Amino acid sequence: MWRKAASDPKSLTVEVKDLVVAYLKQETLGPLKGLGRYLGFGIAGSVLVAVGLLMLMLGILRLLQSETGSAFTGNLSWLPYLITAVVATALLAVTALAIKRQPKKF
Repeated sequence: MWRKAASDPKSLTVEVKDLVVAYLKQETLGPLKGLGRYLGFGIAGSVLVAVGLLMLMLGILRLLQSETGSAFTGNLSWLPYLITAVVATALLAVTALAIKRQPKKF
């Protein structure tokens, strides 16, 4: 319902102050909560992807070390590490290119 307009200046200033505070809470706290949730999911996803890629690289290294027989033994024991580093660098380059790429315009 409609309230009758207050005529004294003190109640008018209190009402304006309350209105400004309510507006600021609505327009700042709401978006900040959404931003915090967005950042939280982004950070959690980044950590999970990093752990997954680390496990993938360790898996590739162990695969090359154990399943290739005697191909990478002796003087060539460093080669599985190089191959794993090249694969990791290639994944990093693909990721950097995907981040740098301009979005398609429709």
